[in-house]
Amino acid sequence: MRRVKMRPPGSRVFLPFGVKLFISYLVLIIVPIFLFGYIANTILVNSYRAQMNSNLAGTLKQIRDNIAYKMEDTQRLSDLLYYDESMPLELMRYEEGWVSYQTTKKLLIPKFRQVTDSSNLRIWMSIYLKNGTLPEIYNADPQGTDPLTRGNHWDLYHLNRIENKPWFNAFPPEEYGKTVVWRQVEDDSMFGRISLLRRLVDTRDPMELETIGFIRISVYLSEILQSVDAGKIGSGSMLSVSGEGGRRMYASGESGLLLASELGSKAAIDPDRYTILEETLPELGWKLAAYVPNSVVAQDTRKVNLLTLVICLLSVGLISIVAFGVSRFFSRRVSKVVSVLQRFQQGDFHKRIHYRGNDEFTIIAGSLNKLGEQTEHLIQEVYVTNLKKKEAELETLQAQINPHFLYNTLSSISRLAKFGQVEKQHQMVMNLAKFYRLSLNEGQTVISIYHEIEQVQAYIDIQQVKYGERMEVHFDVDPQIVKYMTVKLILQPFIENALQHAWRGDRIYIRVVGRMDDGSGSIVFRIIDDGSGMTRERVEELSGSGSAMSGLGAGKQRKGYGIRNVNDRIKLYFGSDYGVSLYSRQGIGTCVTIRIPVQRRSRGEIRESTRNRIGRTG
Repeated sequence: MRRVKMRPPGSRVFLPFGVKLFISYLVLIIVPIFLFGYIANTILVNSYRAQMNSNLAGTLKQIRDNIAYKMEDTQRLSDLLYYDESMPLELMRYEEGWVSYQTTKKLLIPKFRQVTDSSNLRIWMSIYLKNGTLPEIYNADPQGTDPLTRGNHWDLYHLNRIENKPWFNAFPPEEYGKTVVWRQVEDDSMFGRISLLRRLVDTRDPMELETIGFIRISVYLSEILQSVDAGKIGSGSMLSVSGEGGRRMYASGESGLLLASELGSKAAIDPDRYTILEETLPELGWKLAAYVPNSVVAQDTRKVNLLTLVICLLSVGLISIVAFGVSRFFSRRVSKVVSVLQRFQQGDFHKRIHYRGNDEFTIIAGSLNKLGEQTEHLIQEVYVTNLKKKEAELETLQAQINPHFLYNTLSSISRLAKFGQVEKQHQMVMNLAKFYRLSLNEGQTVISIYHEIEQVQAYIDIQQVKYGERMEVHFDVDPQIVKYMTVKLILQPFIENALQHAWRGDRIYIRVVGRMDDGSGSIVFRIIDDGSGMTRERVEELSGSGSAMSGLGAGKQRKGYGIRNVNDRIKLYFGSDYGVSLYSRQGIGTCVTIRIPVQRRSRGEIRESTRNRIGRTG
């Protein structure tokens, strides 16, 4: 007797989430897909291949026969001259004057006109006669033009014009009524023509065929191959005609432009993507090829598609009814988990979820709730600690600038008082008051670039009293950037350093450049002086890491603290992608580059954003 395991009242059966998904997908999706795919593929391949090959073969034969008819029709025009028994009698009369004139006017011209007027195609017939007593009759077309553009016409030449031509010398020996060659000669290839070439012989004695002339009938290749139309074999298909060596002569279809541009080269066609059938064109020996994309299969398998559609609709109807309830049940639970994770990702750990049941979702909900509670408590502790630490560090860095500058300025005021220069002393005290009024800025650390430049100008006014015409400062700042925000006192320390350490002689020139760098999305300042410059070793010391800077001597640290101070404050406010870099050549000058982000927000917003970032990265 089978024993049944009892469970406590009110408890639910634990069914893992993975098992539920596995059974649902296996029964409702995987089995029907394999079944429908097998049935559709078997019927589709078997029915399509036989039908498509049969249709294509019939179409290619029709195209081939149409081309052969046009070529035979052109050959029949040459037969009018070849088999005319009166022609040899007249053409072999080597008498000049009135006889040759009468022969040309009464016999040749009417026959030539009869031939050209009998053609349904545009033709240009050139007759080359061995009898040099007969006059030449032709129109002199400009070099580089196509005579066939004048319509159906004929020209009469002497045979000696072509006797040295390679194509004439390579012409095969004469067989009565059979020696006819289609070939591109002279400028046929240039103008897209092809010519029927044939001898004129004395046919009165078939055993001794004496050459009395030569016929060349030129027609446009596009007219001979007019029936080569890819529309006859289906959308997306291609038809091409290839000559000797696989040279592309003509193409039609969606890729016709591509194939036409590859005339003279053999286009690579992927046999896995196309069904390819070929026919040989009579007389020419060229290959007529049809390229049908395998995607066209769907157009010729309507019965299979209908059967597949009926099966799919029945399956979809059944699956939809069952899958709707299942997917709705699981999607609600998954969406709750996703929403909590998204809130956690955004930094909000207050969200909580609760499930009824006894499965993995219940365990996940409990774990997420506990994780959120613990993480929120931990972040609060770390945030407060790091925020206080970073704010103290920022205030310390900011406070380092003002005493250093104040000491230097008060020393200058003291020297002015000592020498009794009261007016300069008064002007310097007023400028110093203005500088500190702008520097205090109601306790704000982040100010607009406009105010930063105004503050630098106040400092320059102080130094102008001291140095007079020996100091020249030029501002080249893009007006568009003054509306953006920056950490205050990032320019003044570098101008002060230049005035303290960069003198070369009794004059110094300083240029302050400010531009928007569209490539990096940042604002770049450059303070350039023509002072004494620095050695490469000194630049590396000032541009090195904090550990490297800490190894400098006390004197070097005092000279370089302004660079580190500005660099540290920019990185603390805006991140490690921004800061200060140096370039200097001894005896030439120094260029200080300051890079800050493009920020156009109120001071309170930037301060709050900085506090949040400090709390996260501290």
